[in-house]
Amino acid sequence: MITADSARPQLKIRSVALDTGRENVVVISRRSRALRPEVISGFSRVELRCNSRTLLATLLITDDDALVGPDEIGLSEPALRRFAEPAGTLATVSPAPPPDSMEAVRAKIRGETLSDQAIAAVIDDLTHYRYSDMEIAAFLIGSASFMTSGELLALTRAMAHAGTQLTWPEPVVVDKHCIGGIPGNRTSMVVVPIVAAHGLTIPKTSSRAITSPAGTADTMEVLARVNVGVEEMKSIVAACNGCVIWGGHVNLSPADDILISVERPLSLDTSEQMVASILSKKLAAGSTHLLLDLPVGPTAKLTSGAEAMRLRKLFEFVGDRFGLKVEVITTDGRQPIGNGIGPVLEARDVMAVLGNEPSAPVDLREKSLRLSAHLLEYDPKLRGGAGYARARELLDSGAALKQMMKIIDAQGPTTSRSELGDLAFDVKAERDGIVSAIDCLRLNRLARTAGAPVNKGAGIRLFKKIGDRVDQGEPLYRVFTCDPSEHDLATAAAGADNGYAFAEGPSSHR
Repeated sequence: MITADSARPQLKIRSVALDTGRENVVVISRRSRALRPEVISGFSRVELRCNSRTLLATLLITDDDALVGPDEIGLSEPALRRFAEPAGTLATVSPAPPPDSMEAVRAKIRGETLSDQAIAAVIDDLTHYRYSDMEIAAFLIGSASFMTSGELLALTRAMAHAGTQLTWPEPVVVDKHCIGGIPGNRTSMVVVPIVAAHGLTIPKTSSRAITSPAGTADTMEVLARVNVGVEEMKSIVAACNGCVIWGGHVNLSPADDILISVERPLSLDTSEQMVASILSKKLAAGSTHLLLDLPVGPTAKLTSGAEAMRLRKLFEFVGDRFGLKVEVITTDGRQPIGNGIGPVLEARDVMAVLGNEPSAPVDLREKSLRLSAHLLEYDPKLRGGAGYARARELLDSGAALKQMMKIIDAQGPTTSRSELGDLAFDVKAERDGIVSAIDCLRLNRLARTAGAPVNKGAGIRLFKKIGDRVDQGEPLYRVFTCDPSEHDLATAAAGADNGYAFAEGPSSHR
């Protein structure tokens, strides 16, 4: 008996050393014997089948038989990993039509409102890697034009349900999140041990950097392992009341990571997409109470109180619909928080604060205490208004540091290097004055140019903040790099624009 699959062309799977990121990419020879390029030239994607597995992939054609032979199909590293069939296996291959949900994307581009079912279908296809980056971008751009409150709720729900959904035995599970954009600002790594030391449950799943020089997961990885699975995560939280791990490894709202990776290069960051992104992950993580930090400043994501107010109302609206208690606070986003930018430097700031060291950055300490206070007051046993005093008691007594060391031990040793880059240069003030502004976006870009977060020891150590007096030639900050080419690029970038502005004022002679 001839089945549909047996009638399809078959090619032998070959591993091709290409890291194609999110996209599944396959390569065939122009002289392919089973899948003639001239026949499929009108199709940009193909479908692979083997046993019960299927894979949709973008098709490339090569003239290099050393890369892929005429009877082979080469799978990029992500495609081979997702298809989960070994090299040498025969796979049936055929042209693939677009996913059915692409009609919903076209409708959104035309300005139509999508049903809950249509949005769920888009997210399902997206998380199963059936969309190319171009198709994802089309959905994002269409959604950025307008999105109704119903669509926002449907998108949040679909994203939260697409991956792992955690549940916890405790009635109160707290979390905090910052919308990002401010260099340093590593408050989560101080807040988690304070809150956990008090006894509240705070299973913190964090992101890696996409366009910033460090995500919380990148910084925590300097101190401990962050690639932790679901069951191990639950064991850590049971033992320590909290954790700081990479959310991507436990597959929380996987659609969010895919959407973000396409959004950022396009500079798409609408309020609706931000709300769906953040709340879908918190719902999937099993949080019951969420504190949101919205920094406001000239070079922050939010530049005015009015923008922050609109975003706060959106967060509260969606949180209420899903039974998630959301508290939103606005904070000072005019300048970096802490003294370091980049994983190693930020980790040192965190440990200095937890260790009550004299050199610890005061701004990181104070902001962390204020955020912890809000979370601690979700404890029904704690009297209203007592949160700050309790947070300071836990930090000053060393209980928070002890809890952090317990979390680090439970998560296990890191394989990441913790040394600072061995190449460094100082950026100096060009004149006397008082620091009047610091461009957060510029310093983020400079730290990435220096090599962060790929090189965890790369980054910036700040010496001056807003309001500080400086003399001409006095160092504003020091840039650390690990690679000579990145050192040269960072030197040129800092020389073009160091990110600092000055007001007239007497020079400092401290």
